[in-house]
Amino acid sequence: MDVTGTVRDAFDRVSKKQKLYHSVTQDVIDLVCDGIQDTLTRIQSDNNDGVEPESVLTELRRKLDALLPIIQLQKSHKETKWSLSKLVKLFEVSYHPDISLACFSVDFDINLVNKILIHHCYREGLFDVGDCLVKESGREEETEVRSQFLEFHQILDSLKLRNIEPAMRWIFANRGKLKQKGSKLEFKLISLKYCDILREGNRVDALEYAKTHFHQYPLHFKEIQKLITCLLWIGNFEKSPYAEMVSPSCWDKVTKEVIMEYHHLLDQPINSPLKVALSAGYESLPSLLKLVHLMTLTKQEWQGMKHLPVPLELGNEFQFHSAFVCPVSRDQSSEENPPMLLSCGHVISKQSMMRLSKNCAHRIFKCPYCPAETSASACRQLYF
Repeated sequence: MDVTGTVRDAFDRVSKKQKLYHSVTQDVIDLVCDGIQDTLTRIQSDNNDGVEPESVLTELRRKLDALLPIIQLQKSHKETKWSLSKLVKLFEVSYHPDISLACFSVDFDINLVNKILIHHCYREGLFDVGDCLVKESGREEETEVRSQFLEFHQILDSLKLRNIEPAMRWIFANRGKLKQKGSKLEFKLISLKYCDILREGNRVDALEYAKTHFHQYPLHFKEIQKLITCLLWIGNFEKSPYAEMVSPSCWDKVTKEVIMEYHHLLDQPINSPLKVALSAGYESLPSLLKLVHLMTLTKQEWQGMKHLPVPLELGNEFQFHSAFVCPVSRDQSSEENPPMLLSCGHVISKQSMMRLSKNCAHRIFKCPYCPAETSASACRQLYF
């Protein structure tokens, strides 16, 4: 289990103990209050059959002693405090108070950093902040990116209001590119608008809309048949076999598809590079802090390292290309040690190739995995 999951489980246990403590405390208080109230009622009663107040109070004391309220509260409080102290210790072990220890001295390209920040602001719709960064950094060439994402957010805002017109204008302007990709976005938006009219209960308007638009999409004849059949179920879609087709949740699905298609046409990833970098850093930070701590104990220099001594595992969402591991040395490829294609078709790392060729470009050596012979000069670098 990851650190976050472990801490969350510990927090949940403390929360349950706290709720139990509150419940026990409230029960004890209620019982004590009930006993006192009964005693007051008996003392104040005119018809107490000659019972002395002292005897009533003595009886109350016996009841309270039998309840053991202090002991009950102390026990519940002790359990809650113990769980809370374990959570605090877990925080101390799991999260280092000084995360700057994992920072690595890197000479960032300031122009690239400014570009990433500006693009992120425009992606998120923070146009005022992005414009301020453009002005301060002097990157006036980012105005085209601004206009692209301004249109993007106008489309998203319109879709939230069930207005497909801005999205359709963008689709018409890029119809050729979308068609090459096999996109069905145009028909899906038309279908959504038709289903909205159906949900309003206006059969005549829905039929008129279908006549106006559906004939343009002969390749979707089967879907159109189902959509037309929905006319028979107006006012009772929940019980129809086409309930999923006219569900309001379809808007969310198509909106996600619009986001994907828009970014693909811009040749941009769905998530901004800044978001990916921060997310990867957040996930790897606990492992890096642990590594720095171990290196400090063994008196190794963290800042002087070119490669991590151990692999750093991240989630699949952070894997953007294939990683090659040399079958000879078992080392993962890098910029300094790229994969090399031998003339026979097998692949090894550059360092393994140089060892086999004795650092001589024209020296003949045998492939480690087949009888073929080759030389370093005949090998070609592979790019994943």
